[in-house]
Amino acid sequence: MCGRYFIEESDADEELQLVIAAINRRDVDQRVGLKCAGEVFPTDVVPVIANSRSLRPAVFAMQWGYALDGKTIINARSETAASRPLFCDGMAQRRCLIPASNYFEWERRGKERVKYAIRPTAREAMYMAGIYRIRAGRPEFLILTREPTQSISFIHGRMPVMLPAAALADWLDPRRDAQVVLNFAVSEVTFRPAA
Repeated sequence: MCGRYFIEESDADEELQLVIAAINRRDVDQRVGLKCAGEVFPTDVVPVIANSRSLRPAVFAMQWGYALDGKTIINARSETAASRPLFCDGMAQRRCLIPASNYFEWERRGKERVKYAIRPTAREAMYMAGIYRIRAGRPEFLILTREPTQSISFIHGRMPVMLPAAALADWLDPRRDAQVVLNFAVSEVTFRPAA
């Protein structure tokens, strides 16, 4: 389901460092409390990649979660998002990529909960597929989820859609069919207990 994720400040991945450097160069309103490293929680403002007005990928500060009737929606099912009124515009023309080092999920063992750090097996930058909207002049995003891979299905019944490098440009391109691009999601992941 992805209720939290992590951005490693000293991540060796060059792509992730470039994203963080790009957002740090932007004139971001300091009142938004931009978070570029550490554990990311719903409602945090973080770096997200989306198309600029000229349809070129750029890094923007966005808040995680759609505020709705006093609640915050942080995820949407990738299989049905295009048919839901709240998400269909995002699926059609407001897609984004959420860079991270890994995401966290909790396994329930009776009363105990075990926290796992999960990431793609290939040691490349991790990009989760998302959609966004503009509400009250500020961008809000959510993360698309899918059925989990077999290796982590014991942890949770959903996982974020992680896209490989070859599918990133297609995901941001509104002329590409969203469901077709989502079929290229990363399916090999590694996991370890997290502190």
